[in-house]
Amino acid sequence: MDEIVVSILKMLVAGAICWINFVIIDTYFGLPEQPGVLGAKMIGEKVKDIGGNLHGGYFMGNIVCSPDASAGTLLASIMNYLMGVEGGLITALLVWIGNRLCADPGYAGTIGALTITAIISLLKPIIEPKYFVAGMVLAIFTIQGLDHKHASLLLGKIAKKMNRGE
Repeated sequence: MDEIVVSILKMLVAGAICWINFVIIDTYFGLPEQPGVLGAKMIGEKVKDIGGNLHGGYFMGNIVCSPDASAGTLLASIMNYLMGVEGGLITALLVWIGNRLCADPGYAGTIGALTITAIISLLKPIIEPKYFVAGMVLAIFTIQGLDHKHASLLLGKIAKKMNRGE
């Protein structure tokens, strides 16, 4: 029973770390400011229509439509689990290529992949990489799958504090 509790706690801590990693990076790189890729504007407007924050909706739309820090963090977590640090570095390269293919001028996905690779490497003795995979799935779920209205409001507040968006 104690192993289960420890595993759940590790997953929750890894999820919080992943959430902070990708939200701060994506916000810094301006995802809440405007729809950077096709489809993000429509998602932002739909989120606003249900009472959410337009800029939080742009953030959500941008991460659905382009490999930003959420994708970079998830993919690097998986590759760190499978291959170690080298996997994280390979992911950063592939996400960078993906950004170029999407005509996305930003580097949020690449930075997200690199930062989570460093974080996983530092925390590996305490929290194994597998927990970051599950944690990142939870982190994305809190933004994209749980409650669009309230997630967008939170993202809008974070954007405002970081002088992005509103």
